[in-house]
Amino acid sequence: MENIKKSDDVDSPTADGNLLQPPKDKTIPTRNPLMKVRTYVLALRPWSLSGSLLPTLLGAALAYRLPGENGFNWVTLLLTLCTVIPVHGAGNVVNTYFDFVKGIDNRKSDDRTLVDHILSIDEVVSLGAILYMAGCAFFVLLIIMSPARMEHLALVYFGGLSSSFLYTGGIGLKYIALGDIIVLVIFGPVSVVFAFLAQTGRVDWPIFYYAIPLALNTEAILHSNNTRDLEADSKAEIVTLAILIGRTASHLLYAFLLFTPYIMFVVASVRCSLWFLLPMLTLPRAFEIERRFRCPETMQYVPRQTARLNFYFGMLYMISCLFASKLPFLLR
Repeated sequence: MENIKKSDDVDSPTADGNLLQPPKDKTIPTRNPLMKVRTYVLALRPWSLSGSLLPTLLGAALAYRLPGENGFNWVTLLLTLCTVIPVHGAGNVVNTYFDFVKGIDNRKSDDRTLVDHILSIDEVVSLGAILYMAGCAFFVLLIIMSPARMEHLALVYFGGLSSSFLYTGGIGLKYIALGDIIVLVIFGPVSVVFAFLAQTGRVDWPIFYYAIPLALNTEAILHSNNTRDLEADSKAEIVTLAILIGRTASHLLYAFLLFTPYIMFVVASVRCSLWFLLPMLTLPRAFEIERRFRCPETMQYVPRQTARLNFYFGMLYMISCLFASKLPFLLR
């Protein structure tokens, strides 16, 4: 009995630490607000935003060379960018949501926002709604500043906005092999025309030709992504162009999308101005990325590398249009 009593009187060590030390208070880690903001930014896939940024800047550059009656307005350019970029970001968020809901994204996917619970579904939905509202708010300001007629701007803007949602939302054009067409149209002619129209109040139809190199280069980003995810998309029972034509033809198509713009620049440099040789500086990098695309071990990195190439390619192209003495189909 005495032994039992003694053992009852003796305190036993606890999980909190040594007997000689008081137990530590349990603290709940707080979430750094800056880290939260960074999480939201990464959810927008900022590496892909060059797809809308560069055609918008290209349209503005063409408007600078062919200004309207009121000349070039830098505030209008800023409002145009603030209108286009949020809509593109919202489209990326909608893509994240529907890919997750439909069971397409998994642990091997490039977009892990919802898969790894980095953001909740409610947070992703709220982020998309906020971005669409921000784009519409800046669009209202753009209407006030722009010399273009409201109905003309609205037709182009809401056409792009609805396409960014329908890419994966609603009927889900991405899932029925129509996503490539949407990318070619929206991140090419529509964005270039929207920026040009906002500055000048008119549409010069030859500017559609200027959208082709950027549209092809941007489509290369999507096509490389779809080719990389070909097997996963097939298991998810969705249809993409890469699935329809197969892996071998997809390699050929990627090469066509990547290198055709360079051929167009060589022709333009011979006929109009040597400034159009400036984007050729990115050609060695394009060859390197194309080799990686053909290698299964390095293919997973190709979409982001193509997007990075698209940024430098587009910037040099824009500079060429700004300084060329002649612009094909526009300035003689």
